Amino acid sequence: MMTEIATLGEFGLIDHLTEGLKMQNASTLRGVGDDCAVLQYSTDPADNRRVLVTTDMLMEGIHFDLTYTPLKHLGYKAAMVNLSDVYAMNGTPRQLLVSLAVGRRIKLEHVEELYAGIRLACERHGVDIVGGDTTSSLTGLAISITCIGEAKAEDIVYRSGARDTDLLCVSGNLGAAYLGLQLMEREKRIFESQKGNAETAAQPDFAGREYLIERFLKPEARRDVIEHLREAGIHPTSMMDISDGLSSEAMHICKQSHTGCRIYEERIPIDYQTAVAAEEFNMNVYTAALNGGEDYELLFTVPLTEHERVSQIEGVKVIGHMTKPELGNKLVTRDGNEFDLKAQGWNPLAE
Repeated sequence: MMTEIATLGEFGLIDHLTEGLKMQNASTLRGVGDDCAVLQYSTDPADNRRVLVTTDMLMEGIHFDLTYTPLKHLGYKAAMVNLSDVYAMNGTPRQLLVSLAVGRRIKLEHVEELYAGIRLACERHGVDIVGGDTTSSLTGLAISITCIGEAKAEDIVYRSGARDTDLLCVSGNLGAAYLGLQLMEREKRIFESQKGNAETAAQPDFAGREYLIERFLKPEARRDVIEHLREAGIHPTSMMDISDGLSSEAMHICKQSHTGCRIYEERIPIDYQTAVAAEEFNMNVYTAALNGGEDYELLFTVPLTEHERVSQIEGVKVIGHMTKPELGNKLVTRDGNEFDLKAQGWNPLAE
């Protein structure tokens, strides 16, 4: 009997396919398992620069819906997703390669809009577009981007460096992008139900929800947080970006670092618009923050001794701490109860 890929999930599939892989090149310092691969091509022992490489694919109908996603925003987001991976390794993105598969309904002007978003993201972060590929598609638009970055060997932060008693920190606030998606999906259903009345069908009211829509359609890679950490002289012990939800990412760090963790519900940063929208959708706002994903904030750990300094960084909040692995991965509620963290984030391989 054949195995359904969806039963493994994205990371389960990656683990399955790469199990037992042996690196054959001395230039491959770190392969699968982090936000970026780490490479070294120089043979000069005094050269401590390392190359960071990451790639991401976005498929129409799976990762985005052109019904409500402007192509310029899509291009910007596609670039930011990759830049965020490099920042999550404490590196600096330098080059981008862009590959597109386009269907017949995609015209030149559409591709120009998409590229305008990619170029804007690259200009803002000092990144060069250096190549890529284009081909036709029978199943909608597909975008594949590879980002190349760099970092000093001693600056790179992996997912595997967290230790017992380290503080668990997060940048920004969580759950907003997921609520932005819910708003867009709701308006899409309303639009489709009113197709007979073109004058009113395409007039959604997002007053008071602008922040949520922007967080979903136009996320920002957190270069500023990396810069603030460097200015404060803080070197995270582990780090990754939040693409699949806080719960999933915290569990990745725990797995790679061989630790457990405690996340305190009351410390999870939530924006006011997110809380209001969650109530409107009759949804637990902390469930959205834990499992929603696509926030592209940074989740990282620092030694307990850095508590005062890290707490002074604007936009960074301590939400918990790491524990011994036998204590498990737990969410501590406001009333002091503990529940197992579960990786309930979005599975792109599910139908």
